[in-house]
Amino acid sequence: MSTYLTAQELGNRIKYHPKYINDVLRDNVFIEGKHYIRPFNARKVLYLWEAIEEQMMTSARENEVDDLIPMASGGVYRG
Repeated sequence: MSTYLTAQELGNRIKYHPKYINDVLRDNVFIEGKHYIRPFNARKVLYLWEAIEEQMMTSARENEVDDLIPMASGGVYRG
């Protein structure tokens, strides 16, 4: 079951302004059908919380891996 959120509700959860969500994130980060839908072919957009939360966690893990520097001894340095 998905949790459907308006831009305002999503903004309250992730601490972003709804205008930024609609103007920037929706066009550059979120994918229609995966992160948001337009129910009944309407102009209204509903964001899918579980997919967005997964995207945020994936991005955080990728950033964490990018900070690792391999060492000659076989270990890693966290930069």
